[in-house]
Amino acid sequence: MMQLAESKYDTEISPASIESADNFLASSVHDMKNSVTLLLSGLEKTLGSPEAGKLSTYSELIQVNHEAKRIHNQLVQLLAVYKLGQKIYPFDPQYICLADFLSALNDQYAGLLRMHDIALEINADPDLYWYFDEDLVSGVIGNAINNAMRYTRDRIVIGAEESDKKLVLRIEDNGNGYPCQFIRQQDNLAQGVNFHEGNTGLGFYFSTLVARMHRNHGCAGELELQNGGSLGGACFILRLP
Repeated sequence: MMQLAESKYDTEISPASIESADNFLASSVHDMKNSVTLLLSGLEKTLGSPEAGKLSTYSELIQVNHEAKRIHNQLVQLLAVYKLGQKIYPFDPQYICLADFLSALNDQYAGLLRMHDIALEINADPDLYWYFDEDLVSGVIGNAINNAMRYTRDRIVIGAEESDKKLVLRIEDNGNGYPCQFIRQQDNLAQGVNFHEGNTGLGFYFSTLVARMHRNHGCAGELELQNGGSLGGACFILRLP
């Protein structure tokens, strides 16, 4: 009886193959982002029309628009993580007015906040300016707002203040707070995606990278998760030197 030869597979992947796969994935993510951008453009046009509020599916369209924005932002963050790893991200910190910056973020979520009866309060001195990359930090705060909207009962507070020569941004809600295990393991979450342990953790990993990119006088930015705060729920803290 003829024996079949034992099949052997080469499990070693060359660095060149890895780089090629990374570039392919980055290109695919870029194409998906462009497609979602077109989808968002159509949704925004529909929702911005005078007759939009009369549609029976108006609230569903707002939710779809929000989810499309969330997907778009995640794709943008994936590309940013890739570019940061390749050291080709165009890091562009500028002096930003915090009150205007947070107000613009609030406007992005206004429709969905109203639909879910969530009150969002912003506490920022109009004279407070800080030096940071607006696009990157906007992604970090957007992640925190999305998380707060998912778990809050009905209130979110965003605060910005200077403390110990650092900008402190706090996003708080009146939900049940972070699971204790989540807070204990936040250092592990910052290490990145871990499919073996079921931790995709893109949002927290991206936010950690953004925080650490902002450096001044030898100090780097940092993240912290707490429970309690002014509303007794979850509290996401970003500190920038």
